[in-house]
Amino acid sequence: MADAVVASRKPFYKELQAGRSYLWCACGRSKRQPFCDGRSHEGTGIDPVKYTAAVDREEVLFCGCKQTATPPFCDGAHSNLPGGYADEAEIVEDLPWAESDAAGVRVLDGHCYVIRADATRPADAPDWWCRTIVSTDMGAQHQAQFYAELTSGRSPVLASAAGDVVLWVVGGAGEVEISGRGFAIACDTGVYVRAGEAFRFTQSGTATLAVHIHACPATQMLDTLDTMPGNFDTAWPDRLASVDESQRHAMGPRYFQLLVDKRVGSTTATQFIGHIPQSRAEMHRHLYEEALVILSGDGVIWNDGARARVAAGDVIFFPRKHRHSLQCTATDGMNVVGLIHPGDNPGINY
Repeated sequence: MADAVVASRKPFYKELQAGRSYLWCACGRSKRQPFCDGRSHEGTGIDPVKYTAAVDREEVLFCGCKQTATPPFCDGAHSNLPGGYADEAEIVEDLPWAESDAAGVRVLDGHCYVIRADATRPADAPDWWCRTIVSTDMGAQHQAQFYAELTSGRSPVLASAAGDVVLWVVGGAGEVEISGRGFAIACDTGVYVRAGEAFRFTQSGTATLAVHIHACPATQMLDTLDTMPGNFDTAWPDRLASVDESQRHAMGPRYFQLLVDKRVGSTTATQFIGHIPQSRAEMHRHLYEEALVILSGDGVIWNDGARARVAAGDVIFFPRKHRHSLQCTATDGMNVVGLIHPGDNPGINY
């Protein structure tokens, strides 16, 4: 049996017709990539893989490197091939710098933007303060994000009528109550709240409890409830995710760890933490919406028509299929936490 050969180090984006079957080339030798040409695999012992589209105009990324563990689709394996995760070769140094408005928002081309999370905090902010970072009004379709701070006491009871909620604690400590069930939280903790459940925070210690709140799909605002419901879904009792270096996945010179995902019941939204060394990735796209919170380090986000400086405390929002490149300029690298929706693998790009 021959080994599969790399036909392309990037996947092939295709829009499919409902009910039509496609034969994906698994051997890498077809002249009709990414599809089988009916003869090139003969003698290799590697048969093509059949896939039938479920819906019209279904968007897929067919694997081009033929090393995927999820055939016929890309799983990000190309990033770990020699030359698979390349630095950007075509650097345009004269792109304009995006200017910040009074709310700390720097809009790049399209609906891609950078926002300073705490830019609008008033000098006399109340114990509970929350602002919108990503919303439907700002062009999002698949996720919204809110940034909240609690200096003492309890927050209001919150919920998202749209669906699931994913939390990330960036400062302080305390408790999150999810529909009657309490969980201790601290900095660098991910939390999953299932659709239909509500949540609220209690601050403890001397530091402000600071949290990024993601609602999936996108909405304009969170709901505030009068009372906490008692409808915690006991089928999924474990809701916290913490940083674990043993769970890292390599993506070329970068790496990431999945936090909130299918293991705690989240089927369409995935939270991850990642590290980017001093580098600039080549321009690429994703099939999911993505929001990145910069935890440490600094750099530049590049789009086709603009660029913006980013640093710890900034949030970057990427629409689906929007070309971009994140450059890290810090010698110690950049740490980020991200939320993708819909999607389950932040290592897939095209």
